[in-house]
Amino acid sequence: MPGTVRLHRVLTTTPDKLYRAFVEADALAKWLPPNGFTCTVHSFEAKVGGTFKMSFRNFTTGDSHSFGGEYLDLVPGERVRYTDTFDDANLPGEMQVTVTLKKVSVGTEINIEQAGIPDLIPVEACYLGWQESLRNLAKLVEPDIRQ
Repeated sequence: MPGTVRLHRVLTTTPDKLYRAFVEADALAKWLPPNGFTCTVHSFEAKVGGTFKMSFRNFTTGDSHSFGGEYLDLVPGERVRYTDTFDDANLPGEMQVTVTLKKVSVGTEINIEQAGIPDLIPVEACYLGWQESLRNLAKLVEPDIRQ
């Protein structure tokens, strides 16, 4: 059975800044890969119906895996929804990722659901990877540098 992970955080930033971190290629390449991986963005069109293609490379082994998807729903400052599929035939199926953002008194609440995780990927490993990515995301969006 394909798996699902759900994550929740509150980050001290604005919904708009957090949204931009999901729809700008350079930002995604900085925070999305879990620790120990680099990211190459091959194509990126953040609009409903637009597609993306990227790859993560394990910095230790040099092995990489590529994946891509389509943007299904984009509401600035509120929601990002997209599909995600691996190019590896051993990781079949289509995942759906939904990111919702809500302004709260101390910043922005973010909820992420990734559904349809291929059976070959342990859900707990996926959850661990997302936790690392979200720590990297906070380091990108929480500083308020005005110079």
